[in-house]
Amino acid sequence: MLGSCRPISETWFLQCCFLCNISRADFSEEPAFSWIRKLPADIKIAIHHSKILFCNGYAFDEFFPDVIASSIDCAIDAGTAVFFDPGPRGKSLLNGTLDEQRALEHALRLSDVLLLTSDEAESLTNVENPIEAGQELLKRGIRTKQVVIKMGSKGSIMITKNAVSCVPSFKINVVDTVGCGDSFTAAIAFGFLHDLPAVNTLTLANAVGAATATGYGAGRNVAHLDKVLQLLREANLNEDTAWGELIEGSSFCPEVTVLSRTAVNGFREHLVHVPVGDVVSDILPMFEAVSQRSTVQS
Repeated sequence: MLGSCRPISETWFLQCCFLCNISRADFSEEPAFSWIRKLPADIKIAIHHSKILFCNGYAFDEFFPDVIASSIDCAIDAGTAVFFDPGPRGKSLLNGTLDEQRALEHALRLSDVLLLTSDEAESLTNVENPIEAGQELLKRGIRTKQVVIKMGSKGSIMITKNAVSCVPSFKINVVDTVGCGDSFTAAIAFGFLHDLPAVNTLTLANAVGAATATGYGAGRNVAHLDKVLQLLREANLNEDTAWGELIEGSSFCPEVTVLSRTAVNGFREHLVHVPVGDVVSDILPMFEAVSQRSTVQS
């Protein structure tokens, strides 16, 4: 992830490319990297060698809109997937400069994966129901494959053209939410790259975000794998969310999958309840060997 402690040519990419979370040094109205007017050659090379380009709305505070749009175009040309999380800046960018509006629309239409809170999705679509808002963003998109709606303590939803997946959150004692969003996104990226089923990806992402919330801080202080695995094994879901009301409130809903503690009969013919135990059994083997190796090495 981008940081401010190394030269920019060294910090744009680690495994994925992140155009976000750069500290402003001068607190001026000018972008922190106002000297970058065109995408540098070494950055283009880094994008070509990356599997995912991740950009969030705060990147608009640090780079000119044309640079952000050029990064997305470069990723598409390279076959690199584009993830975009407009964040709270999405609403203000809608009413920003013409260049900001164009770059925002560019990112929304050309990203493979969009990540938004339910409030952010509503502000960009004027649609209150998060499922319908996600479907509206899919319709507007040219390359959009997934829209992920973050529902906070309720859980998360993934909308694709053919299905909707709803996964409740894990019950935890929240200590600090700093870093939860980035941790959640990293898990969504893992699921995307490994072509995991939507409900598996959301379950993993919810667990990673929840595990981070049980500690303090971000960066190297995000939760370790063992904590994530513990939450998955315990599978203590918060099933108070009224998924039925959200689903019934959507005028058009394709196949709907809801994660639950046990398999139950659905309230609509196309509703599928998936037991959390089945999903956890699929996820755990992917990480338990890594956890065991880490324990042995330490």
